[in-house]
Amino acid sequence: MALITLAVSGYRSLRSLVLPLERLNVVTGANGSGKSSLYRSLRLLADVAQGQAIASLAAEGGLRSTMWAGSSNYSTAMRSGRSPIQRNIGRGPMSLRLGFASEDYGYAIDLGLPIPEPGASREEPSLFGDDPVVKAEAVWAGESLSRRNVIARRGNASVSVQDGSGRMRPVVTDLAPFETMMMRAADPTNAVELLLLRERMRGWRFYDHFRIDRDAPSRIPRIGTRTVALASDGSDLAPAVQTVREIGNGPAFDGAIEDAFPGSSIEIDAANGLFRLSMRQDGLHRPLDASELSDGTLRYVALATALHTPRPPELMVLNEPEGSLHPSLLEPLARMIAKASERSQVIVVSHARTLVDALCDHGAQALALEKENGETIVANVEVPPWAWPDR
Repeated sequence: MALITLAVSGYRSLRSLVLPLERLNVVTGANGSGKSSLYRSLRLLADVAQGQAIASLAAEGGLRSTMWAGSSNYSTAMRSGRSPIQRNIGRGPMSLRLGFASEDYGYAIDLGLPIPEPGASREEPSLFGDDPVVKAEAVWAGESLSRRNVIARRGNASVSVQDGSGRMRPVVTDLAPFETMMMRAADPTNAVELLLLRERMRGWRFYDHFRIDRDAPSRIPRIGTRTVALASDGSDLAPAVQTVREIGNGPAFDGAIEDAFPGSSIEIDAANGLFRLSMRQDGLHRPLDASELSDGTLRYVALATALHTPRPPELMVLNEPEGSLHPSLLEPLARMIAKASERSQVIVVSHARTLVDALCDHGAQALALEKENGETIVANVEVPPWAWPDR
């Protein structure tokens, strides 16, 4: 099911952002407007389903370094410039909140810092004292959380799930503060909705770092097996292309290559289990090995492979796919992305005006990020209804 709302609060420049989502979306804005923060917040949501959200935050420098550092409230005078911005982040609890609503279910999580237990030894504090802990979680039916549509809710160490009679009953009572109910409470008997939502989130795909350097794994022969989803770094490119041709829509993939490089085609050879990719181009007497392809050509082939996956995910996110591409490739890329959005919901983060305009011509919703007093905002967008779970 497609996401209809994305909500982020307290993450870097995203003080309080609630966005409507369509089938095809393009996020754009000037450098420093918050595009990367929005992309990372989506990845953090996916990490929740993998049990990696806290580790991912630690890799970014910890919760304190990733949280909104400005004012917690802006008055009308502050926004108009008649009054200076007052830093008052310390007046309330530190909180990083992430959530989404899809066409059937919604999910939200609230992360904060641990509160020292009464009587805890000051001489031997926990070495994990700066790790974030889960303060609240909820799953609901519909586009916005309310008291009437809660399916599962976390309260301290307990997770309660709605049973067949509509009553909330506990299914887990010993949840650790650093564990999410997605990881501990999802099971096919007591919390099938949690299990379904977790598996759907695990299926989201993110592409932001295809290896295209001289030593990229995709440039050399590699052992290959059937590959229904291209790796995020493109390392299994050759077997992924062959998988598209054998169990996916090979003619559509070949057509996308022809659209971008007229008279060209991709060839896959296998010897002793090693798969090799090459490209035959009009006018050349031999195909060019992957090691000979330009960075932009290799990136485009990887994008074409990801977008023609034989197992399309519910959500695919592309972060600045225009990198290394010649401007002439942006129109074909937009056509390819638009076609892929018929099978998967797609979010593209880009600052390439040609690509943004071309995607909008294909019906994409443009979400233009701006900075106002250090805060990322999106003007001229109708904010969907949204409510965060109580701590």
